[in-house]
Amino acid sequence: MTAGDQNIDSVLAGVAVADFEAAQSWYSKLFGREPDVVPTEGIAEWQLAPNAWVQLTENPDRAGKSSVVIGVRDLAAQVKSIEAAGFTAGAVEEYPGIVKTSTIFDAEGNEVTFVEELTE
Repeated sequence: MTAGDQNIDSVLAGVAVADFEAAQSWYSKLFGREPDVVPTEGIAEWQLAPNAWVQLTENPDRAGKSSVVIGVRDLAAQVKSIEAAGFTAGAVEEYPGIVKTSTIFDAEGNEVTFVEELTE
C-alpha cells in the first residue's frame, strides 16, 4: 500500500509538554471544554471533528517543539472566540486565493495555527 491509495481516515495531532497539568488547563480553555478522553496519566485528547483529534502528551524532551494546524470554516469567528476566552490571537495572514491563518503559542512554545481555506 502506498500513500496514494488514500486509505487514511483520521488524524491525531500530538502536542508535547513538560507541565502537563498547566497545559491541560490551557488547552481546555482554548477548546472550551475538558478533554474528551484521558486514556492514561500524562495523556489527554480532544476530538475537534469526527476524525480529527489533538493529543496532549507529557514529554519534557520534546516539549515546546510541536506545531498543530486546525482547519476552521470562519477564521474571523475563531479569532473572536479565542480572544473572548482571554487569549491573544496572532495577526491574520492571508495568502490570496489559498488560506488565511492566525497562530497562537502555548506557555511552552508549541504552535497552534488556525486556518481557513479560501475559495474563489
